[in-house]
Amino acid sequence: MSTESSIQVIDRMVTLLESLAQHGHASLKILAADTGLHSSTAFRILASLQQHGWVARDSNGAYQLGSGLMRYAAQAGQEIDLRQEALPLMAALRDATGETINLTVRENDEVIYVERVTSNRLMRVEQVIGSRAPLHVTAVGKLMLGEGSAETCLDYARRTQLPAYTANTITDPLALFDATQQCKSQGYAFDNEEAELGVGCIGVLIRDASGMAVAGLSISAPRERRKDEWVTELQQAGAQLSAKLGYFNPVSAG
Repeated sequence: MSTESSIQVIDRMVTLLESLAQHGHASLKILAADTGLHSSTAFRILASLQQHGWVARDSNGAYQLGSGLMRYAAQAGQEIDLRQEALPLMAALRDATGETINLTVRENDEVIYVERVTSNRLMRVEQVIGSRAPLHVTAVGKLMLGEGSAETCLDYARRTQLPAYTANTITDPLALFDATQQCKSQGYAFDNEEAELGVGCIGVLIRDASGMAVAGLSISAPRERRKDEWVTELQQAGAQLSAKLGYFNPVSAG
């Protein structure tokens, strides 16, 4: 096989993998149409990819990304600098909203602010990098609690006693669990002046190649300036950052 032909095969392989990543699950007919490849050509390349574990087929014969490819993605994700990947997305989100954008990670019963970008507004919310907050008073923290079971959430409540930071802080264990499940179901969370009076936040989770929640992205603003329409922009930024870490969500892709 000539060098030119070898490169052409690689190009076609990448095109098929990109199409699969977009569709999640797809038939040979759909993949061939999407990539412009003849069905027989697409079938041969997919069969080879399947032998190497880069592509798999489900019980209905549809193709999907394989575990071998996911393993490479996970290994690559270990080398990715979360803050470096997040900063451009955070800056774009800051420019779109005019508010402070935070990147947080969980450590035990708290979130830690590991990065931020701030606006040039005179009145703005600023979280100090390295500062901490209990999970139950932050938007991202409630989402992180929602990743666990009811028992895990109630254990957190017993362990911390759910101290109140404002009159809006959730201090009832069952109410907290209900709130975390609602946040999990909708895919985002609000902090309605629960950590600090006058401050409202919106948060989403960031996932790695394994699907594990490894960080949170949030918008912090004076409560009267916070806009519900920012949820969509924040979710899009969160999805982009998760994708950079190797996360693939077949639901959103399909």
